[in-house]
Amino acid sequence: MTRWLYALPAAGLVIVAGFAASQLMRGDKGEFERISRDAPTHVFSRLDGGEISFAPPPGDEAVIVNLFASWCAPCVAEHPLLTELGARHPGRIYGVLYRDTPEAGQAFLDRLGNPYTAIALDPAGKGGLDFGLTGVPETFVVSPDGKILLHIAGPLDAASSQKISEALGAPRS
Repeated sequence: MTRWLYALPAAGLVIVAGFAASQLMRGDKGEFERISRDAPTHVFSRLDGGEISFAPPPGDEAVIVNLFASWCAPCVAEHPLLTELGARHPGRIYGVLYRDTPEAGQAFLDRLGNPYTAIALDPAGKGGLDFGLTGVPETFVVSPDGKILLHIAGPLDAASSQKISEALGAPRS
């Protein structure tokens, strides 16, 4: 009669594991901390010399900040969409070469094309961490006053590319 009591711990474990899995699979986890806040004040060295910061970003319009690396396979996969975004929004897409060498980054861009207005260097990864990076690639839209308007974790797809265009104020394509 009391044999069913032995199954209670296993049933409890299954319930807890199911809840944990559902929380891990949520796409919106952590977004509160990564959007509607200031872009980091980190000053990056540029691949072509000089310095750049995104708080506020260069110019008087919202910009795209894409963190990438030459060793990142998903970065290669998203590159055609970045090229399209660069063509649709000229002068408004910036790259941050994360934990990589300038030589490897330049070879990556020579092979795939360079959609970026400028490329910031982040060899130690400090600037990426200041953005709230969880892993490359990640893309942020930063307002002219230095606020993060949108954060896309992982490689871009057609839907996220459209969200970025909308955050920049572009009409639907």
